[in-house]
Amino acid sequence: MPYRKAGYDVRCIGSDIGIENYHPPKNVYGIIANPPCTQFSFCKTTGKPRDMVEGMRLVKECLRVIWECQYKLKSKFAKETTLKFWILENPKGLLRRFLGNPAFEYHPYEFGDNYQKLTQLWGVFNIPKKTPITCTMPKFDRLKTKEIHYEGYEHLTRTQRRSICSPGFAKAFYKANK
Repeated sequence: MPYRKAGYDVRCIGSDIGIENYHPPKNVYGIIANPPCTQFSFCKTTGKPRDMVEGMRLVKECLRVIWECQYKLKSKFAKETTLKFWILENPKGLLRRFLGNPAFEYHPYEFGDNYQKLTQLWGVFNIPKKTPITCTMPKFDRLKTKEIHYEGYEHLTRTQRRSICSPGFAKAFYKANK
């Protein structure tokens, strides 16, 4: 992750801590939230029926953390908060029914990574510059290839491999929002 490499204090809040138990410290620079897409994904076609209340539970917790940071103004009469950016990320799916149209959409190949996965972002952030390539990888091969998910590939579940951010997008986002 570019922010960690640049020396930022990056905190990954996952199942080990639980977003519902987390309260942000003072002076948070930015927030990248990616709640599970299981209930919202168009790929969900089998198994248990969708549970939108459960899907939104973690989305609401992500928004709560963002809001806790947004309450902090730069000064008593400031028109800006101390938070430089925030995004809530999810693959294209049903989440837009709850949050409205996203501020930005992208495929990883638009940032130099050879695969497709239409991803939507909501929030307040600078739009990263696209550097598209021609995508030659079939849509679902990205779940199998070590070319994309090289670190710890053998130890990742299918869900974990699907949730990894495109490295090209991560670098472009950092460049636009540092």
